[in-house]
Amino acid sequence: MKEALLEPLLRRMRLRRVLPVVRRYPGCALLDIGCGWEARLLRAVEPLIARGVGVDFKAPRARSPKIETRQLTLARELPFASSTFDVVTMLAVLEHLAHPLEIVREISRVLKPGGRLVLTVPSNAAKPVLEFLAFRLKVVSEAEIRDHKRYYNRASVQSLVAECGLRVETHRYFQFGMNNFLVAAKDIAPVGPPARRPRASRGTAP
Repeated sequence: MKEALLEPLLRRMRLRRVLPVVRRYPGCALLDIGCGWEARLLRAVEPLIARGVGVDFKAPRARSPKIETRQLTLARELPFASSTFDVVTMLAVLEHLAHPLEIVREISRVLKPGGRLVLTVPSNAAKPVLEFLAFRLKVVSEAEIRDHKRYYNRASVQSLVAECGLRVETHRYFQFGMNNFLVAAKDIAPVGPPARRPRASRGTAP
């Protein structure tokens, strides 16, 4: 599938953001939401992971020893058991979702305790620039930009993630402020002190 001119460059910039997080989980299970036609992110990190799953409405179903892709339209649920993945990546996908809150809640569910979500999403400042690049210069995909349902700033993306029970660790703008990069953790539930046994009463024997 032929890409628009700037797409490979933008993808490489996003990948550089993801690699340091993936390296924190050697031999991890990774879910890439919106993996694309050729699952390029999964293939790039294949030496670092034990298992990679990619989902996308345009991805053909495929399987190799480490990687599988599934054709899936993101609605409100993910077809995976709870606490399955160490890392979930969602790069340039959130802006396309009709139900972002439900999908991020599902990401929280399928992450293992101690796992991380890594996402990128265009900022509010990107909207006029992306539309100019797509509709006038034709160097990014027109179809992709027309499908954008919302743009996010720091406050809105952090609020969304926090509402789904994830703790924001890192937020930065990149690409001259036109993209959000966020890492959020699913914390391990704290173990409380052992329950005290009730004391036996010291009544006198009859």
